[in-house]
Amino acid sequence: MAKAELTLGVERDLKMRVGIVTVSDRSSQGLREDTSGKLLNDLIKTIPADVVGYRTIPDEKNQIQATLISFVDDLRCDVVLTTGGTGMGPRDVTPEATSEVIEKEIPGISESLRREGFKQTPLAILSRGMAGVRKGCLIVNLPGSPQAVKEAFEILKPILTHTVELIQGRVTDCQKVRE
Repeated sequence: MAKAELTLGVERDLKMRVGIVTVSDRSSQGLREDTSGKLLNDLIKTIPADVVGYRTIPDEKNQIQATLISFVDDLRCDVVLTTGGTGMGPRDVTPEATSEVIEKEIPGISESLRREGFKQTPLAILSRGMAGVRKGCLIVNLPGSPQAVKEAFEILKPILTHTVELIQGRVTDCQKVRE
């Protein structure tokens, strides 16, 4: 993120660098349109952020891990949002892949996504998505349905910038931010 001014004890940056990863066997093979990833791409345009990486990959643990690592280490993403692979099917391995590349888990984010999603459909509690940090980047697993992606993004939207600033050590006074 490009540096701007210090406001309320927080260094404000101009735009976050965001990566989008759609995890879907069928979409990666061209058998189904990647509507969730495309929706995420459109939703990112509503915040101060640029999509710097977008990939559709199969439900393969090693490919998910390699993509997350590349987006963080090579593309220098501030945020990576995944969609798909968070269910209980035999090929749903996005949370397992994510857990092996993050340094810290942020359970409150995934808990909130499930809790708020439950208000829309009881099936939301079946999502195993997780959130965590790798090298100053926030990684969040979202479900694969476009409606769930839209609802989850609305929950994430107000906290993304502050979360990234915390992760990257650029918040100097959290109390002033809350006032």
